Amino acid sequence: MSSERSERVAAPPVPTRARPAGAGYGLRRYLRQVTAEQRVYWRNGASAFFTFFLPILFLVFLGLFGRDRIVDGRPYADFFVPGMLGMAVVMTTFAGLAITLVIRRERGMLKRVRGTPLPPIVYLGALVTSTMIVLALETIVVLFLGDLAFGVPLPSHWYEVIALVALGAACFAGLGIAVTRFVPNAEGSSAVVNAIYLPVLFLSGAFFPVHGLPEFLQWFADALPLTHLLDAMRAVFIHGGIGRDELQGLLVVVLWGVGGAVVALRTFRWEPFGG
Repeated sequence: MSSERSERVAAPPVPTRARPAGAGYGLRRYLRQVTAEQRVYWRNGASAFFTFFLPILFLVFLGLFGRDRIVDGRPYADFFVPGMLGMAVVMTTFAGLAITLVIRRERGMLKRVRGTPLPPIVYLGALVTSTMIVLALETIVVLFLGDLAFGVPLPSHWYEVIALVALGAACFAGLGIAVTRFVPNAEGSSAVVNAIYLPVLFLSGAFFPVHGLPEFLQWFADALPLTHLLDAMRAVFIHGGIGRDELQGLLVVVLWGVGGAVVALRTFRWEPFGG
């Protein structure tokens, strides 16, 4: 990903005169900042391409070239549509948030936010909310294309798909914020983040079944949250709902999410490294 070159400032709105404090005013500030983040996101072509359009392009590519393939006795489309949903979750929340926050931190944007009337938690919350809006739109597009182009209908338990996307988003958003502490500069942010999530996509079975991997890699895959998120998604698409085994696997997702949130809360930096 190369979004660091085109990242723009989502400047928090600064009031020109004193206004009465209160829940209503705080909500308006939050909503204005979410709107600002959305404008910045869609104007940043590189960011929008890599986090929104790339999973959709993968969906189309795999659908066209794997149309006649059979995986585990079922059409490959039943396998890769949930895989692309998982890819969308990881790229939009983990990669998108991590790279954006590192770039803004190292350019001093996060530090300047703390000198404005906008509370830092509102600024960060608006960025996360904007990311979730993008993911929601992407989920709709993937599900629509999966049904229209590749014959994978929306499951009857569609709400379980939505719940799984939300769970995955919460997990990987926390991990994305946490990993920013270990990325010291903006120039290398894309390389570091790509080096983390791309192997995870392959090892977790986004593109092919993990049971085809060597045994030691299967053991490693079982420890990854995306593996269990994809297992649960495919259970909904193929079997009509989440079973006991998938529920147990989702505990791994929860543990990773809680761990990421704890690390993020304890180590997140608003100031650039070195000053």
